[in-house]
Amino acid sequence: MSGCTLAVTAHRRADDLIASFERRGAKVLHAPTLQIVPAPDDHALIEATRRVIANPPDDVVVTTAVGFRGWVEAADTAGLAADLLSTLEQSRLLARGPKARGAIRAAGLVEHWSARSETTTEVVEWLRDQGVVGRKIVVQLHGLSDPALMDALRSAGASVRGLQVYRWGPAPDPAAVERVIGQICAGTVDAVVHTSAPGAQALLDAAVLAGQYDALVATLRTGRVLNACVGPVTAQPFQALGLEPLVPDRYRLGALIRIVTDRLTDDNARSIETAFGQLVIRGGAAVLDGEVLPLGPGPRAVLAALVAAGGDVVSRPDLLAVLPGAEDVHAVEVTVNRLRTAVGRPELVRTVVRRGYRLAVEPVGMTT
Repeated sequence: MSGCTLAVTAHRRADDLIASFERRGAKVLHAPTLQIVPAPDDHALIEATRRVIANPPDDVVVTTAVGFRGWVEAADTAGLAADLLSTLEQSRLLARGPKARGAIRAAGLVEHWSARSETTTEVVEWLRDQGVVGRKIVVQLHGLSDPALMDALRSAGASVRGLQVYRWGPAPDPAAVERVIGQICAGTVDAVVHTSAPGAQALLDAAVLAGQYDALVATLRTGRVLNACVGPVTAQPFQALGLEPLVPDRYRLGALIRIVTDRLTDDNARSIETAFGQLVIRGGAAVLDGEVLPLGPGPRAVLAALVAAGGDVVSRPDLLAVLPGAEDVHAVEVTVNRLRTAVGRPELVRTVVRRGYRLAVEPVGMTT
């Protein structure tokens, strides 16, 4: 992944994700669009826990691993962990997916059922199908709860209590998010990686505030920037806009890393065989014969146009059209000189008198 630039919008477990991509040679821009913060009132969580122990539920819906672990840890701090676990052992534990199921088992408990789709909606539908009249249900809320789902259980006859362990807070660095959105729109990012639906939606919301919503959606629609989500739930904000993000078959960080790596190293890069080795165009750089060449937006735009031409001549007016902010063909000449200097092989970009420029390519071997 040398020469690739990725944007990561995650807050939780972002370090693991970033380290994995950086080990593969990528440059990673970290711009968390939301952050997980503890429930604003620990006293309220402890009191809610006491009520669960005093009035045991029939069913407990575990929506997130981090939330369930946080609940048990908070109970332990208050000296209530043994009583809470004993209470939960008598309840039906329903996991929203494998991660929630893993947290249940890590606490020494056993889940009664787990949703295959990893959605709270499936859990609610399962409960309604089983019949919930008169049943007491506790829902461990994730950061952005959906009251409609709890209302659906209440309308089916259940008594429902929500338990909030954490919530989603605003982006820790909104300026970083706005910068990343600009880089995505400019095409200097090869991929954007999301691990939660709220985080994905927050990127779109931030684009609205920055006046770049239309540009962001248009860029993602072209497919020039790989838009990758850890699972179908995370992808929903984009799918609602008619976009189809890349989603791995297994909804795990490891699978997400592998599919992004495979896509960026295979069919998502524009490349061509030149007289100086293979040339690959990335978001913020080029790779020539294995050497990463950092490029500014102007030189990269010119080089990308020359690669797309496959060795044919590209006129100065055509190159001017791809240069951001340029006003005359003199800017093209200046940019080509900068490109030759950055590449370190001036002969790679050849001048064709009165016509324009072309790459020094081998007779065959171009791929896209």
